[in-house]
Amino acid sequence: MEYNSQKEKLVIPEYGRNIQNIIKEGRKIEDKGMRSAYMFKVADLIMQMHPHNKNLDDYVQKIWNHIYLLSEFDLDINLPEGVHLKAPEEFAKKEAYLDYPVKNIKFKHYGANIMNLIQKAVEMEDGPAKNEFINIIGSYMKLAYKTWNKEHYVNDELILADLEKLSEGKLSIPEDAYFDNPKVSFNDNSKRRKRNNQNRSGKNNRSGGGDYRKSNNRSYKRKR
Repeated sequence: MEYNSQKEKLVIPEYGRNIQNIIKEGRKIEDKGMRSAYMFKVADLIMQMHPHNKNLDDYVQKIWNHIYLLSEFDLDINLPEGVHLKAPEEFAKKEAYLDYPVKNIKFKHYGANIMNLIQKAVEMEDGPAKNEFINIIGSYMKLAYKTWNKEHYVNDELILADLEKLSEGKLSIPEDAYFDNPKVSFNDNSKRRKRNNQNRSGKNNRSGGGDYRKSNNRSYKRKR
C-alpha cells in the first residue's frame, strides 16, 4: 500500500492530486495547439470545482497562474487573451504576516476588553455615573461567566471578587451593586427589591392577594 506521505507533495492542496497529475500529463503533449486546448479544459475543470470563486477579481488570471505553478513553470501554450503569467521568482514571495497580539489575560472567559473597561472605571470620578458603569461591567462579566461555565453556579459575590482581583483593589464597588441587568441603574435597585418583596408577601400580586379577587373577579361580585 502506498501512503499519501510517500507520494509527490501537493503544490496546491485544495486542487487535489488528480489536477496536479492531469497537468503533469498535459505537459507531455507535443503539439502546442493540442497542448493549449488540453490546458484550457483543465482551467474549465478547476473553475467547475470552485464555482463560488468566479466573482472574485482576476479569477481567470489566478487560475492560469496556478496552472503555471503546477506545471513547474514549464507551460508552453497559447494563453487566453489578457492573461499574463507571473515570473517564477514572484511565486516564492510570501506575504508579510502580522504578529498576533500577545496579551496577559488573567481570566480568559471574560475576554481581553474587560481590562480596558475596568481601567476606565478606575479613572472615573466617584458618583452615579461610575456606579452605573461598574454595574454594566459586572453584568457583562456575569453573562460571560454563564456563557462559558454553564454547569457552574455564578452569583454576585463571585463577580465582586473577580472585579477586585482584576482591578487590583483600585476599584471601589458600591454596596448595592447589582449584576443581573445592565439596563437597570443603581437608583432603581431599591425599587426592584421592594417590588420583589411585595410579590413574595402576596401584595399587588394576582395569585396571592385577596383584594384583587374581590375587586376584579366578576363572578365573586355576582355571588355577593
